[in-house]
Amino acid sequence: MALPYLATVTKRSSLPKPPGRHGLLRLVLAGLAAVLLAAPARPQNPPLHLQVVGGLADVRLYEQYERPFWREELPRITGGMLQADIVPFDSSGIRGQDMLHLMRLGVMPFGTALLSLVGGDEPELAAPNLAMLAPELSTLRRVVQVYRLHLTALLKERYGVELLAIYAYPAQVLFCADPLPGLESLRGRRVRVSNPSQADAMEALGAIAVQTPFASQATELREGRIDCTITGSLSGNELGLHRLTQQIHPMAISWGLSVFGANTHAWEALPEEVQQALRRGLARLELAVWAAAGQDTEDGFLCNAGRPGCQSGTRGTMRWEATTSEDETVRRRLLAEAVIPGWIARCGEDCRQAWNTHLAPSLRIFLPEPKPAGKPGARLVVSP
Repeated sequence: MALPYLATVTKRSSLPKPPGRHGLLRLVLAGLAAVLLAAPARPQNPPLHLQVVGGLADVRLYEQYERPFWREELPRITGGMLQADIVPFDSSGIRGQDMLHLMRLGVMPFGTALLSLVGGDEPELAAPNLAMLAPELSTLRRVVQVYRLHLTALLKERYGVELLAIYAYPAQVLFCADPLPGLESLRGRRVRVSNPSQADAMEALGAIAVQTPFASQATELREGRIDCTITGSLSGNELGLHRLTQQIHPMAISWGLSVFGANTHAWEALPEEVQQALRRGLARLELAVWAAAGQDTEDGFLCNAGRPGCQSGTRGTMRWEATTSEDETVRRRLLAEAVIPGWIARCGEDCRQAWNTHLAPSLRIFLPEPKPAGKPGARLVVSP
């Protein structure tokens, strides 16, 4: 487009006097403004819409953290570029055991997988979630920190899943219908478990391990098919277990870890700035979930026992006593003699190497090389 002061003329004498420097600048800006105003408005791209499968329904992690993040926080942190719908896996017709397979196929591009469930098919994923491994949250944090890179590589190589977050549920503890003086008193009782390593620990104590879904625990207790159940201290309260059982044992049997990830192709299809915003948002969500896991563990004990300080749950009248030194001795024995050997038997050499490489230096439990056939089996080397 020709600017006004450069209009073509037929006579040199009719040319106007060239404008000064400031006048020239004003004319150029005016011409550019006219071009911009005349140009059609650039259409704004509609937001990308994600379908997300979350964790367990009707517990605080989903209700107060996962669902608000995806439905409310996500559009804000991505400047409106992303929106999402989320459903909990256990009320959507999806088997938790199938989550990673569905994510690999792209059927569920963004999803949450409970390690206690997917570890049945892929035992190596279950290492940080083994029963009797982390009696307190600080140990669990250390376990996850040292195993995270390996977990990330496993998910990408075997399932085509990009690991984006690791969540922790409150401590998984024992609720029992009858008094429980100590772990050794579980002999002969039917105990609900949620994964094979919990079953290894309970059976080593002489209990009968019964695997049932999370949502079925109250029914199983009410109808007398189980005597005790292992579940979250606060989520058990939310299920009403404080009305069906007499005693809660304070030791963390495990912590209910879950991983959130994306199908690699779905992840790579997102613009880089969206990926970065999503990673930052999920990192903050993960920190909040872990802090809540510690708070909810304590709150679950206080609420189930009806003690002062109960905040999120319903007050009960359960017995709750401190862990004894005898129970701590039993825990270490079960871990070394039942839980880890059972896990290695299901998983094989890959798990032994993964343990020695990533977890043994921190936990001071080293797994010896397997002995040739016919030779006596080697014991675990537990360093002080």
